[in-house]
Amino acid sequence: MTWQWNGRDLTEDDAEKYYGFVYCIHNLKENKRYIGKKFFTKAGYRQVKGKRKKTRKPSDWPTYWGSNDKLIEDVKRLGEENFLREVLHLCVNRSDCAYLELKEQMIAKVLERDDYYNDWLMVKVSKKNLRFLSETEQSYLSNKDKK
Repeated sequence: MTWQWNGRDLTEDDAEKYYGFVYCIHNLKENKRYIGKKFFTKAGYRQVKGKRKKTRKPSDWPTYWGSNDKLIEDVKRLGEENFLREVLHLCVNRSDCAYLELKEQMIAKVLERDDYYNDWLMVKVSKKNLRFLSETEQSYLSNKDKK
């Protein structure tokens, strides 16, 4: 089961161009959803001239099913074929991911509804980093607010 982005599969090329993504996983059998974020890379370390150096290495994004225990349990119980993994936003930095994840969660009112797996929201966003939000995303968000 792959991640879907604008009607196509998310690819390794996408992972090289962006920092991460905001997603929605749909339980097609029980009509429940989960909104979250995932980064294409994770922190790693390597030895350089006897010193430990921080690096980025690929994350488990192709096989990732979220961090919610109930969702993961349902994927195992019902089978991956009964779920759709949809990418809502591709993000250029960590702040974009955090902001857009929270925005989508607030718009959907995930904590107020029983048809979402989300149990809690947590975010740390710097206003200065949001200037990197693409014009497409800014346009999308302002149009979504008008609905």
